[in-house]
Amino acid sequence: MTLDAAVAAKLDAARDDLAAFDGVLVAFSGGVDSSVVAAIAHDALGEDAVACTAKSETLPAAELEDATRVADEIGVRHEIVSFSELDDLNFVQNDGDRCYHCRSMRLGRMFDAARDLGIDVVCDGTNADDPGEGHRPGLRAVEELDAYSPLLEHDITKPEVRAIADHYGLSVADKPSMACLSSRIPTGLEVTEERLSRVEKAETLLRTWGFEQFRVRDHDGLARIEVGEAELERALDVDFVRAARDHLLDCGFDHVTLDLDGYRTGSVSPANDEPDEAAVLDAEYPTTDD
Repeated sequence: MTLDAAVAAKLDAARDDLAAFDGVLVAFSGGVDSSVVAAIAHDALGEDAVACTAKSETLPAAELEDATRVADEIGVRHEIVSFSELDDLNFVQNDGDRCYHCRSMRLGRMFDAARDLGIDVVCDGTNADDPGEGHRPGLRAVEELDAYSPLLEHDITKPEVRAIADHYGLSVADKPSMACLSSRIPTGLEVTEERLSRVEKAETLLRTWGFEQFRVRDHDGLARIEVGEAELERALDVDFVRAARDHLLDCGFDHVTLDLDGYRTGSVSPANDEPDEAAVLDAEYPTTDD
């Protein structure tokens, strides 16, 4: 894809900036934002660019597999490190700053990995639209840890990120944002491995059944399925209703419901704000209460 001249200029500037570093480690989820940063870094620095994914209970296994695939697609070196958000009681209690605690731990693990590799600069995928999107406590962690955000630095917006991804031929150019699994648990209800596990199993089922925009919210054992408006009619089909009820009960839920308002971001967060995520899912994770 040929980029608009203004977007091409932003891309050139971001690439030139990254090329000035001896090496960078990119906090990499495999979403479109972090994938674009990884692609630009690899373009600028070659083997001196490393994409790093933090594996934890809040990252769905399918997303880790996708991150590995996309890193291979880019050609960038890919490292995987592990940590557990559940070790931090501040995260587990799931207050309004959950995303801040998660992002602090996740990015902190990135800086540890960078030091082990002799790299001074850690990049994330925060883009120019992120700071204006409501309650985003995770961005405070980015500022405090002094991660470098090339997309934000060069005023690259989300649509421009997708255009650059298309320019690089990345398969994730149109990938929806994916928030971490803890965003399915209402604020104030503790994040536990049991809850994360049954949400992941339930969402894997919906993905297998062909749904594209959805969430399974865990209200202390009650599953609330949200699907996008375009898929709501299909979700109302009696065969789906029966399959969802039976299979989600098998996942460990006590009750299964379908939300007739459909999919919407931040629906279990304070005042329905849109907190920090994306991920998931993205930018390791800039929007994690989706």
